[in-house]
Amino acid sequence: MIMEPELQSLIQAMHDAPQRIVLVIAGAGSQALAWLLQVPGASRTLIEARVLYESRAFAAFLQQTPKQYVAAKTGRMLAGRALTQAQLFRDEQEPVVGVACTATLVTDRPKRGAHRVHIATWQPAGLVTYYLELEKGSRSRVEEEALVSRLLLNAVAGGMGIDRRLSLPLRSAEQVECETIDFTQPTQRLFRKEIPFFGVYADGRVRTTGIHPQTLLPGAFNPLHQGHLSLARHAAEFLGRPVAFELSAVNVDKPAMEPSTVRERIAQFAGRWPIYVSNAPTFLEKARLFPGVTFVTGYDTARRILHPRYYQHSTTQMVAALAEMKELGCRFLVAGRVDTGDVYQTITDLALPAGFADLFVPLPNFRQDISSTMLRAAGKRGSR
Repeated sequence: MIMEPELQSLIQAMHDAPQRIVLVIAGAGSQALAWLLQVPGASRTLIEARVLYESRAFAAFLQQTPKQYVAAKTGRMLAGRALTQAQLFRDEQEPVVGVACTATLVTDRPKRGAHRVHIATWQPAGLVTYYLELEKGSRSRVEEEALVSRLLLNAVAGGMGIDRRLSLPLRSAEQVECETIDFTQPTQRLFRKEIPFFGVYADGRVRTTGIHPQTLLPGAFNPLHQGHLSLARHAAEFLGRPVAFELSAVNVDKPAMEPSTVRERIAQFAGRWPIYVSNAPTFLEKARLFPGVTFVTGYDTARRILHPRYYQHSTTQMVAALAEMKELGCRFLVAGRVDTGDVYQTITDLALPAGFADLFVPLPNFRQDISSTMLRAAGKRGSR
């Protein structure tokens, strides 16, 4: 089949662009994939494509069962997972975009609901969503598929910064709705100290106020790896409530991160876990931001919390900080860790000051001998 010049020109521009994508489609959009592959050079654009139809495949890819399969939130979650998948296989510093389309169109049985499509593109700088409700009964399945696929390619072009779009054969009552979630703006506000923290939920929504997490797992996440995820899952099971992650842009032992680095770290959680980004390098500052929270840590972190050198080498200041954290209703759930001498150590190996035994709680039956340092040394990118 001969491809129309407008379509071929746009796809060629995609193949010539530096960005690469992981594409996930459910319900519609397969024609867009076929068009991408039809133009030579698709390997420069496409890292991977997945077509999700059966509910178990959907749940396996998202690592959860969505409340609705065709919904804005589900589209954003799919795009987030596509982005984290793309990050695993990209070359160093290669720009990647997670792209998702979930739709319900004409089938061989009557449908009560609207024919509609949700498309999302997610990259470290931001998330863009598109929604279109199709005029029911006015097109065949082939025609609806073609329209959705053209809209999907337009979304990909937008994510790649390509300044051209395909024409869309819309009916008079049809309108594409577009929304942008910008991750750059809250990051800049954090670095200007206009806000002390912000949260990015698993579906990409950003919050700067009204946030009260119950449990946080702090870290630098360079990279996020299976040890972090296993610890979060185990802690959630032990506590009976969800665990979120916390990233400090400022670290006690390291230089402050660049805003671009913060956005790259956030992108590792896309479509999977909520993450809070703060300007709080110490646990006392974190406790003041998040009173009542339980911090999930490893043994090595707990040991640093109890070391006077982080309190201007003053045991008195250390005890005062512990007392304030206790007064704020915070506590530490501590997992065991293998030290540099290959000895597995737990909270029982810590010298806890008198009166603070209840501030530190052991996390039983957990061991994960992996670290970000080991992964960086091995050149690995982290976890799926």
